[in-house]
Amino acid sequence: MNRYGIHGKRGRRGTTALLALTLAGGVLLTGCGGGDDSASGAKDTTVDSRRRGSAPMPAPDRPRGEGEQRYDGDTATGGTGKNGDSREIAPDPDYLSTFALDVDTASYGYARRTLAEGRLPDPATVRPEEFVNSFRQDYERPGGDGFSVTVDGARTDDGDWSLVRVGLATRSAERQGERPPAALTFVIDISGSMGEPGRLDLAREALGTMTDRLRDDDSVALVTFSAEAETVLPMTRLGDHRDRVHDAVDSLEPTDSTNLGAGVETGYETAVEGRRGGVTNRVVLVSDALANTGDTDADTILERIATERREHSITLFGVGVGSDYGDALMERLADKGDGHTAYVSTPEDAREVFCEQLPTHIELTARDAKAQVAFDPETVAEFRLVGYDNRRVADEDFRDDRVDGGEVGPGHTVTALYAVRTRPGADGHLATATVRWLDPDSRDPHEESGVVETDALDGSVWEAGRGLRVTATAAYFADALRSSEGDRSSLPGAPGLAELSERADGLADRTEDEDVRELAEAIEEADRLT
Repeated sequence: MNRYGIHGKRGRRGTTALLALTLAGGVLLTGCGGGDDSASGAKDTTVDSRRRGSAPMPAPDRPRGEGEQRYDGDTATGGTGKNGDSREIAPDPDYLSTFALDVDTASYGYARRTLAEGRLPDPATVRPEEFVNSFRQDYERPGGDGFSVTVDGARTDDGDWSLVRVGLATRSAERQGERPPAALTFVIDISGSMGEPGRLDLAREALGTMTDRLRDDDSVALVTFSAEAETVLPMTRLGDHRDRVHDAVDSLEPTDSTNLGAGVETGYETAVEGRRGGVTNRVVLVSDALANTGDTDADTILERIATERREHSITLFGVGVGSDYGDALMERLADKGDGHTAYVSTPEDAREVFCEQLPTHIELTARDAKAQVAFDPETVAEFRLVGYDNRRVADEDFRDDRVDGGEVGPGHTVTALYAVRTRPGADGHLATATVRWLDPDSRDPHEESGVVETDALDGSVWEAGRGLRVTATAAYFADALRSSEGDRSSLPGAPGLAELSERADGLADRTEDEDVRELAEAIEEADRLT
């Protein structure tokens, strides 16, 4: 095992894919205000991908090394891991990496909130892919449904190690009048802890604004829960009934304990009763996810969500709030419900989530989307996917369309970052990235691929285009927070927090991007606390 704990990947990777509906970037509902689903800043020029045609194309056959052993993420081949647990031997290596698409952002938002309060986040709540996917990218957009594939990369400051970025993008978001209607069931936590500033007050304000900006043919239901759950407003077509929705939202007041299980169950019952054909049906859970009353068993709650998802195609969007936040439970709930999570701590966060991010999922452009990256053993010695620990898919399940992937809408981007060590003197093909998805209506499978060559890695990551530099900065930041308890950095070329803070500050100045400025401020605060 090398000093970074990074190795190639084993062939069989876990069980069924956990599901994700992506949220990052994009204008999601124009009625909620302006915005742009393209990235800010200049187009990356460090590396151009070689895109293949739109016809389905198989990924390369699984290549085999010669007498080499590789590792699956954090799992070493043989020996003992950093926590002292024994590892499963896998003498037959491969160079494939497969995962379900996902761009949750809650982990990054919660980390920023924690740092702003003068505390380092718990390393267990830091998910690097959510840091990476919290920033807009300027990947080329496809003309129709499906994906474009962009693969680029650059050298790190450490020997033969590089960072390789795989970027997937859907078409631009359509204007509000062209999207299908929505039936949204909001399940709102009104337990005593939600009285803390930045919790229920934010939800009330954002829901009120969203109510004014949804369309007349959209429908809204409202369920509250504390010690018990109650349907405050059954599914109501907005039309001439916006005042009823406003009155229900304005009536929300914190009280009692948190019976999350009852809230989820009643929420799905209300969503099923009000389910409309030909529209997109969603349950939106707003909570600090600190269940302390009633059914607090996560597996029972999760099974309820899975059942309704399978039988009625009703998916879950989890919105986390509060300085004390049940991050792990909210993430599991959203995964089981074919959904995703976001975290809000400011009025700006709340408006973005409810007025921009949420409505994008009203329309789907792809179902069960999965990505597979095939590294060339002639040029690649080792690699590691950064994050996506809960999204891994067995390599052989990539083209098994019975295995769940992520549901994706227009205006979305998905970014995956790899640490890659090239072989000495490597020249030629480096990797091929393929995304596979099902048409939302016909369920016909489609694929799109992009490739990258070794000569694309000539430049330094710190001299790359805006998108790759932001991606690298966010990944290094997450890596530093995960290593804050004394663990050795797992990413090659990782700068110390002080150097990373300087680089992020300079990047924020050059891009004049408010999101990058907030990243720089969070890194500066983390450096101060360590």
